[in-house]
Amino acid sequence: MLFALLCLAGPALAPPAGHAQEARVGPATVAVAFDRDRIRPLFAEGLADRAQGRPVTAQDPVRIASVSKLVTTLGVMRLVDQGRLELDRDVSDYLGWPIRNPAFPDRPITLRLLLSHQSSLTDDADYLIPLGETLRSRLGDPRAWDRSHAPGSGWFRYTNLNFPVVASVMERVTGERFDRLMARLVLAPLRIDACFNWSGCSPAALKRAVVLYRSTGEVARDDLHGVMPCPVTLADGAACDLSTYRPGDNGALFSPQGGLRIAMVDLARIGRMLARGGRGFLSARSFAALTAAQWRFDGTNGLDEDGTPSGFFCAYGLALQRLGEGEGKGKGVCRDGVFADGRVRWGHAGDAYGLRSGLWFDPATGRGLAFFTTAVDPADRGTRSAFSAAEERVTDRAGR
Repeated sequence: MLFALLCLAGPALAPPAGHAQEARVGPATVAVAFDRDRIRPLFAEGLADRAQGRPVTAQDPVRIASVSKLVTTLGVMRLVDQGRLELDRDVSDYLGWPIRNPAFPDRPITLRLLLSHQSSLTDDADYLIPLGETLRSRLGDPRAWDRSHAPGSGWFRYTNLNFPVVASVMERVTGERFDRLMARLVLAPLRIDACFNWSGCSPAALKRAVVLYRSTGEVARDDLHGVMPCPVTLADGAACDLSTYRPGDNGALFSPQGGLRIAMVDLARIGRMLARGGRGFLSARSFAALTAAQWRFDGTNGLDEDGTPSGFFCAYGLALQRLGEGEGKGKGVCRDGVFADGRVRWGHAGDAYGLRSGLWFDPATGRGLAFFTTAVDPADRGTRSAFSAAEERVTDRAGR
């Protein structure tokens, strides 16, 4: 049975000080189940902040990594519903300057291609663009482009840089900064106290931040002590001054690819909306476009984030993974079975700074799971999938 009783068990005492001792402290793990009608926490274990000895809860915001891509795409689809964006229009028209792979200058790049990782962009030029630099200059770096595969050729390459382009388009058509735009389009309508790069989150949320630790014990991100950090990437020695920023120049600033901070009860609210088919939030047409498979893995037509065809991604919509239905089943090319029951699920995974996360729901039953676990060793390989063993353990526990 998917749902279980809420458990907020965690160490009662602060962990002993010291790097080696902290490394022995277990991860923080939270899982929240939902269906089309209900949200129910399953378990919350470990410490959100080891230095303070603060137990983690399902109400604590955490950097959810690449699940952010799916939430960003909800903002895109809201603009599509408003008639301000079109999925198949050349994004050059929105940006006001040409965006082209130099090796394929006649192939337009669209939002559909960006959101489904078929744009021919790569992360080799880096997707973190500091304040004062522009997206246009970064895309002028030849390393940003895959010269062997044209946009829209059916080749999938999971690329974070797609999303700064998407965010720049969103900013340019609305004239609003991405962090504020996402609050207006997505977070406020869903009544969620969440934010990108901590910009716009409440003081109470800042105090409940989950500190991200690596498996070796070092702090990786968000050791805030209740203090709002600079929400954007800065060049060395630069001031955190956004007063002269022009929306559309650098959509990377607020990390649309991975910077969402959100509690699992709130991520489950997003999951519940999706399990309802987007009803009351997205049009039926936009929900269908979001969830339709834009690409399927056949063993030779794409690369995962690590640059290998590991089978982690087997079917992909618009920033939405589809588990359990990729091409090549029976041939050993798909390894997306993080859930042991083999049921089809939609959603997205996250992996950064020692955290693994997921938002998944079964489109047939509407049942789903929002979770994260921290301090995961990069070498922690799953036994039945290309996901980590830590993710397999969480989904196994949630399914009992």
